[in-house]
Amino acid sequence: MNIREYADKVWSGESDDSIANTGTGGKGVIDIADGLGWKPGFGNVIAFRTRGELILFDTGNKAYAGNLHARIREWTSDPLSLAFYSHGHVDHVMGMDPFDAEDGPRAQVVAHENVRDRFDRYALTAGYNSVINQRQFQIPDLRWPTEYRHPDVTFRDALTVTRGDLTFELFHAKGETDDAAVAYVPEHRLLLPGDLFIWLAPNCGNPQKVQRYPREWAHALRRMAALGAEIMMPSHGAPIFGADRIEQALLETAEWLESIVDQTLGLLNEGRRLDEIVHAVTPPAHLADRVYLQAKYDEPEFIVRNLWRMYGGWYDGNPAHLKPAPDAAVARAVADLAGGAAKVADAARRAAAGADLRLAAHLAEMAVQADPQDSGLHEARAEVYAARAAAEPSLMATGVFKWAADESRRAAGGEATPSTIPGLIA
Repeated sequence: MNIREYADKVWSGESDDSIANTGTGGKGVIDIADGLGWKPGFGNVIAFRTRGELILFDTGNKAYAGNLHARIREWTSDPLSLAFYSHGHVDHVMGMDPFDAEDGPRAQVVAHENVRDRFDRYALTAGYNSVINQRQFQIPDLRWPTEYRHPDVTFRDALTVTRGDLTFELFHAKGETDDAAVAYVPEHRLLLPGDLFIWLAPNCGNPQKVQRYPREWAHALRRMAALGAEIMMPSHGAPIFGADRIEQALLETAEWLESIVDQTLGLLNEGRRLDEIVHAVTPPAHLADRVYLQAKYDEPEFIVRNLWRMYGGWYDGNPAHLKPAPDAAVARAVADLAGGAAKVADAARRAAAGADLRLAAHLAEMAVQADPQDSGLHEARAEVYAARAAAEPSLMATGVFKWAADESRRAAGGEATPSTIPGLIA
């Protein structure tokens, strides 16, 4: 593979390589420069050889730890002495075991100090994380890990690590997580942004995950853009070559985020309700064609909700939602007014046929909640959510809607459909 030609194709949109589609996930380690390798997958691993030592930036996911180890060992037999975690998500921190099992001293792992807190939280919420990631990625047998390779060295604001002929200038950033470590390697003029750049709109509003930091993310993007890197290797998706392209991608992503932040905070400060804000905020139209800002993973309206959660709390401005009746009670009342739950399901089908899938979902959900044992209502609900899943561009929404459709298929005596989400763990 000519990596620069491939990177050009990704930049132009001819090839798809991002957090939602690992375009070269089955490849081994690809040479980027002398002593610098790229192992692509769902969670890229960046490898360095220097004075007889191996260094890794990110370590991949548990399912493919053995494959990663084998491919790295095809690239070099140098002992692993140092590994960095870009942040604590499990697709970046679960590949150390095969290296730790090798003869010789165990490698040091360096990460931001908040990674330890993340691992503790993951252990406390392993069941919940299993459920939401099964739903998001359509992997029914996924089980969230409870044991982690903790970092040996942590830092708070910044840290410079020199090893062999290389220097790793680390600084802390908030964005997708509160534990991100960005690295700049001056010897290669190389920027390692972790998940702060994913070749799609920033994963900054994920509806099933903990707090994201859109405003701080934009600040980090501008800080990275000022470094003048000639190569950027994100932890998802292809490398970018050339200072001009790197600067453009980072600054335009920052501008995209800042627009959503400014619009949301402006309306919040006017006292608008969350419902109104969600449907009013739009990303900048002049950036709509950028390959790296497409909403195929996360979505702008999810980022708006995340901003509301950060700055406005959980009350959405609708007084009925402050201390609401149970959803099922509301659904039964609506069904009674409509003349029965079947009437509500019929209205859901009509709304879906008229392409009002948002309204159709409300009605289908009410119908099933009003009479959850009725298989005919579940059939209507499955139809509506299948249509929603087919119409959605983002993996986040597709996963939730497909999961809902499958719930009702099973409740109606059928079977779940095979996943249509691209293979993510590779």
